[in-house]
Amino acid sequence: MRPYLHPNLVNGRTGDPAVYVETLFEKQTILFDLGDISKLPPRKILRLSHIFVSHTHIDHFIGFDRLLRVLTGREQQLNLYGPPDFIGQVQHKLQAYCWNLVGRYTNDLVLHVTEVAPSLETCAAAFRLKNAFTLEPRPCSPGAPGVICNEPRFRVSTAILDHGTPCLAFAAGESAHVNVWKNRVVELGLQVGPWLTDLKRAIADNKPDDHPVRVRRLDGARRDGEMPLGALRGLVTVTPGQKIAYVTDTADTDANRAAIVKLVQNADILFIETTFSQEDAALAAGRQHLTAAAAGAIAREAGVRRIEPFHISPRYAGEESRLVDEAMAAFAGKP
Repeated sequence: MRPYLHPNLVNGRTGDPAVYVETLFEKQTILFDLGDISKLPPRKILRLSHIFVSHTHIDHFIGFDRLLRVLTGREQQLNLYGPPDFIGQVQHKLQAYCWNLVGRYTNDLVLHVTEVAPSLETCAAAFRLKNAFTLEPRPCSPGAPGVICNEPRFRVSTAILDHGTPCLAFAAGESAHVNVWKNRVVELGLQVGPWLTDLKRAIADNKPDDHPVRVRRLDGARRDGEMPLGALRGLVTVTPGQKIAYVTDTADTDANRAAIVKLVQNADILFIETTFSQEDAALAAGRQHLTAAAAGAIAREAGVRRIEPFHISPRYAGEESRLVDEAMAAFAGKP
């Protein structure tokens, strides 16, 4: 089974938080947090479709200026999500610049910004380059509590954690994983080829059985044609989709632990902060961060398959592997 979501730490385990998630066979790309993104080439920034910001401490939001610089002048629509007051914070960033020459641009950049209230309700606004990024309030569509993004191929849920300020944790889940049995394709008199991507997308999107799917036939007389989706369902198996979770900047409290475990339960990959060593637990508590041991214990309780420790404090320069080992030991249940 080839995973649909392919995540990568932009700045490694010690740099500014940012996880770039590419999607298989799709142009859209996800980014968790907007720290320093200078390592991302423009071609990767231009592929971004959704950015999820945990909170706006400088190391989680400094990349906004780089993002804006690359996208200005491009025909682009980008979705951003963040904590309470996020719309106002984006607005202030945009209005810090002078946009008196926007009339010369032929392309328009539109930022769709959603903020999550403490109740997990959302409100939204748009900012358009050709309108000098003036605030344009937008109505919000009702959805499941905590689900802030619901695309055909994936959805993203959130929980609000306490870091002395509201901080969002995220879980991105693939809607379903569709696997094609190539031998069954041939047995049905069809060719294995690119048309199978359309079949997989139709099934993932829950299209009805009478939905037409263009197929490629084996025989030379009628190489192309259409078949109803219902007649093709036997060619595939559908399994639960991949789940990637992202947790950073949170105090080690019972309430935060419960919220994290509920959100990231059974995730395939959990990116979780391991900011301090267990020997510096008092310092971690004072700065409202997790220790590596706490991160590993939380991941173990949530039943995740794999953890990726990150956001290690600079105080451990040259000792990063020690914190990773602490997290992995706790994840494995070792004392």
